[in-house]
Amino acid sequence: MTNPPTAEIILSTSHTHGLVAIAAGEEFLQARDALQEAGFSRLPGGAFAAPLSEAQEARDTASALVHRAHEHGASITTSSRPYLGDTGQEIAARLPGTWSAKVEIYPRKHWQEDIVGSLWDSGDLLKAMLDVHIPCAVVLNNHAGTELMLIERPGHASGYLVGAFATEEYDDNWDEPNAPRSIPLPAATDLAARAVAHTFLPAYRRALHHRRLDTVMTALDRIRPEHETLQAVKESGRFSEGVPLANSRLLPEMERAFADHAWLSFRDVLQHAPLLLSRCRPTASPWPQDAAAMARLRDALAGSQDAWADFNDLRTELYSIPAVLPAHEWSQVRSTLGTAVLPAIETWLADSEAFERQARAAVPGGQVALSAPSPRLLTTRPAQPPASRPAANAHL
Repeated sequence: MTNPPTAEIILSTSHTHGLVAIAAGEEFLQARDALQEAGFSRLPGGAFAAPLSEAQEARDTASALVHRAHEHGASITTSSRPYLGDTGQEIAARLPGTWSAKVEIYPRKHWQEDIVGSLWDSGDLLKAMLDVHIPCAVVLNNHAGTELMLIERPGHASGYLVGAFATEEYDDNWDEPNAPRSIPLPAATDLAARAVAHTFLPAYRRALHHRRLDTVMTALDRIRPEHETLQAVKESGRFSEGVPLANSRLLPEMERAFADHAWLSFRDVLQHAPLLLSRCRPTASPWPQDAAAMARLRDALAGSQDAWADFNDLRTELYSIPAVLPAHEWSQVRSTLGTAVLPAIETWLADSEAFERQARAAVPGGQVALSAPSPRLLTTRPAQPPASRPAANAHL
């Protein structure tokens, strides 16, 4: 036997707004109508509020709400916690740097499922978003690439959970091995903010460093076998079938195909390596002899700047015009870009071992910097279309 559709009004108190209500359930529109008819006003984010400054007005509002809720078949639940929007604002104000707090309301459970793919978590936050209806959340944003999600801790009378969204470069976050683990927060906002600043954010920053490094190394690992095959053909003077290079038209086509495929992977290096390189300090590591390799890698990225700029310009155009080029023309575009950065690709393949050990030695710690924007070199991203947490284009 299925349960009947529900309409629920969840009440909490706010030192800023007075009495705050959230309409939830399959029939949340009926709960919303009851709130509006009882004199509640809509807040940014989707909650509703009524002032509590005068005792008589508060009693009248409460009486009207009870009657309107009964008329619309909505139940009323009183939360043991203060309004989550206030909590988010107080935590944001105590974090290092400048943070904002934005309320998000999910009246029905399947609404929250729309953001699960953007979460980057290996702990209780992701589990809660998958298994439990979370009617209200707060997104904490430092506007420098770091977004966190704050929710009331399910199954507990007090306290919260905080976890992370993936940065905009990533949209494949399911079971990602570097994902940080969300942490529980105490009810006191000063202690909660301290836990975010001193426990969660450093762990998040380390996880993001490892994810970027793994992205770069995986990209190079994808390129390496094809590059080795191409080099073997050039050095032997023969293709694998024994066909000699002399008077053959196959080598140019092989080089073009390699450039096409290599660009698809090397763009990950161009995007993520600059920040990682900026953290490397060979002279302070056990391998000071890597300084020359690091200099070569930086020069290789600098030499790829024009191709990276062309790529970003093209992506910007694709956000405003339909992608109508046929597949073979996209292949030609990628081949041109890959050919332009071929010297850089070869440098990165040759010095990848030194880069990896230096980058692993440069894992950040502490609470500052967080996810600050990458160095300007090769990191300019095109303006995104007006959509929340968009996925990257795959065909370029």
